[in-house]
Amino acid sequence: MPKVEIITTAILLIWVAIVITLERIIPYRKGLPFFREGFWTDLVLYTFVQSYALKIVIFDYIIQPLDQHFGFSKLHFVTGWPIWVQVLFFVVTHDFYIYWFHRFQHSSAFFWRTHEAHHSGKQVDWLAGSRSHAVEILINQTIEFAPIILLGADPMVVPIKACIDAVWGIWIHCNIDVRSGRLQYFINGPEMHLWHHADHEEVFYANFSTKFAFWDWMFGTAYRPDRKPEKWGLPYAFPKDYFSQHVFSVARFDEEALAKRSVLFRAYHGIRVRLLTRITDRVPALRPLHGWPVPETHTSTIPAHRPGGNFEASPNQPAAAAPSVSSTAAALPR
Repeated sequence: MPKVEIITTAILLIWVAIVITLERIIPYRKGLPFFREGFWTDLVLYTFVQSYALKIVIFDYIIQPLDQHFGFSKLHFVTGWPIWVQVLFFVVTHDFYIYWFHRFQHSSAFFWRTHEAHHSGKQVDWLAGSRSHAVEILINQTIEFAPIILLGADPMVVPIKACIDAVWGIWIHCNIDVRSGRLQYFINGPEMHLWHHADHEEVFYANFSTKFAFWDWMFGTAYRPDRKPEKWGLPYAFPKDYFSQHVFSVARFDEEALAKRSVLFRAYHGIRVRLLTRITDRVPALRPLHGWPVPETHTSTIPAHRPGGNFEASPNQPAAAAPSVSSTAAALPR
């Protein structure tokens, strides 16, 4: 492993340890278990298996053939720049793209299906950001890393940029009670992004920024109230299984109802539970492998404040809590 990759990996691991510690000391949402529901799906299947597989697809089967065929890297567009300028250039330009593509996903019924998995977690923490549909990752990371290679950037830019992405992704999703003040107008963090994951009408179409919050403030989609969300996740049922989550993006179905109707799906759907039950019955200390759900205090989308300070749960009325953001439960792409 090259030296720069060793350094960036070490930085990432240290950052994970710091964030996990702070989540225990000053939690944004108290009472969330470390081994929360979906923890192992996010860690094993999304973070390790999917990331590794898609890295091979993106770099070996998409970017490398493009570079060999078109030879854009011969232009050396950014080759003469200092490495830190190259990194800054690609961080800012990609973040600008991500803001608009993210915003587009929330308004497009088709592309919402490639993004809804990211919003399905009802317990948002340092690991929640890893849950992203494979198609979404293919699109975003190809558009992210292809220009770095095709425009002749220094090879060090790729691992540095990837480390920045991972560190920032952990930061904006972490369950830490942060007070960044005016910095939140420039740098994005959990204060605004945790609201983005809330199941509240007023924030269905707000806070799309990833690294730089000023995109939301510039384009009228910023939402930062003085209170915390009361409900998280999606306003509709979503599968808990990794493969079912991807199938759900193509064909809608009820996971539990299908398990009752289909013997084959019931057999597949129950394998993990049966296996874990056998293991944890024999070794009780391994019970966290099941993941612990957190009781929900609300069963439906939190309605937005209306003019005059009244609540109205009608799904056909636009939210008025944030004048620059039009959002309703009915309008959210399904």
